[in-house]
Amino acid sequence: MGDFNLALVIVAVVVSVLVLLVSVYLLVNYQHPDDVNQAYFPKLVVVLGLTVAVLSILMLPADVANRQACRKAVYNGACNLTLPMRTLWLVVYIVDAVLVFLVIPFAMFYYEGDQDKSVGKRLKTALIWVVASAVVCGLVLGILYALVGKVDFTVRHLSSSVETFPNSFSGFSSGQPCISGSLPRACAASTAQASSLTTWTMRATFPEYVVALTTIVGSVLFTIFGGVGIACLPLGLIFSFVRRPKAVITRSQYIKEATELGKKARELKKAAEALHQEERSGNKGRKWRKNVKAVEKELLLLEEDMKALEEMYPQGEQAEATWAFTVLGYIGKLIFGVVGLIISIAWVAHIIIYLLVDPPLSSFLNEVFIKLDGVWGLLGTAAFAFFCFYLLIAVIAGEMMLGLKLVFITIHPMKWGGTLMNSFLFNVGLILLCSISVIQFCATAFAYYAQATAAQEIFGHTLQSLRGIKYLYKYNVFQYGFVALAILTLFYYAIFGWRKRKPTGRFQLSN
Repeated sequence: MGDFNLALVIVAVVVSVLVLLVSVYLLVNYQHPDDVNQAYFPKLVVVLGLTVAVLSILMLPADVANRQACRKAVYNGACNLTLPMRTLWLVVYIVDAVLVFLVIPFAMFYYEGDQDKSVGKRLKTALIWVVASAVVCGLVLGILYALVGKVDFTVRHLSSSVETFPNSFSGFSSGQPCISGSLPRACAASTAQASSLTTWTMRATFPEYVVALTTIVGSVLFTIFGGVGIACLPLGLIFSFVRRPKAVITRSQYIKEATELGKKARELKKAAEALHQEERSGNKGRKWRKNVKAVEKELLLLEEDMKALEEMYPQGEQAEATWAFTVLGYIGKLIFGVVGLIISIAWVAHIIIYLLVDPPLSSFLNEVFIKLDGVWGLLGTAAFAFFCFYLLIAVIAGEMMLGLKLVFITIHPMKWGGTLMNSFLFNVGLILLCSISVIQFCATAFAYYAQATAAQEIFGHTLQSLRGIKYLYKYNVFQYGFVALAILTLFYYAIFGWRKRKPTGRFQLSN
């Protein structure tokens, strides 16, 4: 038993180091050339945020493995020698909340500050905004915790009379399980009436309450982005293959398309200059902000068109090899899209038959993970972790799609070798905020597999019994919203997904 626990600690340390190295690798390769050798504080926040987000996702499988470490113990107190998962959960998610609501906003305010101002003034401005936000959040949290920071557990009051302990147990059977012989032959405590139901109220700890409210905020975003992303992630890859360039275009076609893109680029440059002029004149109203988002969207789509044009007309000495890699890339998208579609269907089916149907029709994926554990000790845990990660990736895919289609959020695309730190910080904040909800959602969806874990205690009992928000979980509001958006996105792709995108030109300058 001690060897198992020691191995679990070693694995946890090694995985944490690997996650940190991967976070640094992503930062180095995704960062924009303009941010090389500068913006060190935002980079530190990005690495820390990515590490915390990934570790938080991996903690649920670790919690399951930690539970198994003492499941077959032969002596009392064996579970006290395992990892302190409850404490680790609270520490990770308090750090998560601090990063999302304090540190990342400060880093973004500082990074996006007026470059003409001194470092001291930029720090002062960013600090003022963050302190003001912290005071408001602190007051809201304190007031809510004082008023409704309690947990209401529904319990049944059971009682029975005292009987003399028998000298012989030979008279007990399935038909006579109790000491008392009164008719009907049943234990007195089991005959409790419905009126014996009562509510046991206790005050939640403040860290648990912070985690709970952060989870609610993340759950709203998770329901929207995750519901859209679970469908658009695989379908987007599949339809990308459908709309792929079928053959290399001629030079005359390339020149014609490049001329059109150049014309579009000049229009966007003119629009950007006009918006910059409006900003300097102080005319930054609602229409200006809408036009800025529209121009950002058109610029991103223009970059995609340029990339597509380069794919259709590869140049250089290795043109044939470049075209071959392009073809292989689209085949890879098709393969990953089909695999992702199977996983997405499995997710939606599991939510419907296990969470939305009462009583559940089947435990479905829970049984799959348990059987995989029977094949090899960590195979089910690895599959469990993969499904959780897939859900988080779907959230990012949904955010990107809604940003491009509806433009109601600021577009912060992640591009290899071309991601500015403010975009990095925005996406890391989104990942951190939704990671809490992903874990809570997975703890609920896989309650049978993750039973008796510290995550179940926090997310399965305390959170779903918290006064004021328990009805959101009682009536499966987030699960219904998730499935509904997934189905709507499926219909959207069935109707419009095969069409090639056209420029919208939805920006009007206020002259």
